[in-house]
Amino acid sequence: MLVLGGGALATAALLSLLSCSKEETPELPTDNTTPTDNTTPSDNTTPPDDTTPPDDTSSPAYLAVARGSSPATLVQRSIDALGGIGRFVKPGNDVIIKPNICVPNRAPEYAATTNPEVVAALVTLCLGAGAGRVRVMDNPFGGSAEESYADSGIAEAVEAAGGEMEVMADMKFQNTAIPNGQSITSCRVYQDILEADVLIDVPIAKDHGDAVLTLGMKNMLGVVSNPGTYHTDMAERVTDLTSLVMPDLTVVDATRILTKGGPTGGKLDYVKQMNTVIASHDIVAADSYAATLFGKTARDVPIVYAGARRGLGTMDLSSIKIEEITV
Repeated sequence: MLVLGGGALATAALLSLLSCSKEETPELPTDNTTPTDNTTPSDNTTPPDDTTPPDDTSSPAYLAVARGSSPATLVQRSIDALGGIGRFVKPGNDVIIKPNICVPNRAPEYAATTNPEVVAALVTLCLGAGAGRVRVMDNPFGGSAEESYADSGIAEAVEAAGGEMEVMADMKFQNTAIPNGQSITSCRVYQDILEADVLIDVPIAKDHGDAVLTLGMKNMLGVVSNPGTYHTDMAERVTDLTSLVMPDLTVVDATRILTKGGPTGGKLDYVKQMNTVIASHDIVAADSYAATLFGKTARDVPIVYAGARRGLGTMDLSSIKIEEITV
């Protein structure tokens, strides 16, 4: 079922509101500092390891990596290693799943959008845990949401799994203070994202011309109305935003990765089959591990490095319990 987030408006007016493109010039975020180079970490200090996992080897993994041919099985096994979906979703919860559905005209095999099988598996797990409602949404920067949802294959997969695709209505983007903001102190964020009981971030791991890589933190730009304005001082602004809309669970889709031409790709030659899913409650740790699939570390990805430096999670993979699973 496709849910229109704005209520009973006339069809033509609603579709006009819901179309989002790069040419929009919505309200700029409040910028209280001089932007810095968004491709270079702002200092050379080592971010603190703010989260020390327990030593007990019988405890759930801090981060799980599953490899195999079935995306649904990889999702299930990686989350089981973290303690199971019940660790994150309780009976009656309102759950929002945020994949990457950036543009239309990109079928799943082009690795520009999250694998629909991964998204559907999460819907199934959440409903199985007793979630009262499971919605899936994104704010594409090209074309309409309806076109992007359909072309990605995500709409069909989600609806078959019993979830709801929601088009993000303009009226629900409201200016909201960011208490820990440094580069920006407010943003126009979709209010349902803040009000949901559980937020699950499901990025596809891919190349990005400005950000080096799009991973979990960068995927959060889909919850604001004006993502183009975050490309100035990007690392700090995305970190500011993530501090406000921190997901409860990050599941990185690396079943296929886009190795160049990101964020939209367009050539199958740019795609590498990795058959991998990464899951953690720590978005920085998940992104740090995902960076290694591209031969990089967190220090090579300014957004991830900024998140670690500012205490949103740990990039020190040697300090955490990682469970690697082959299925």
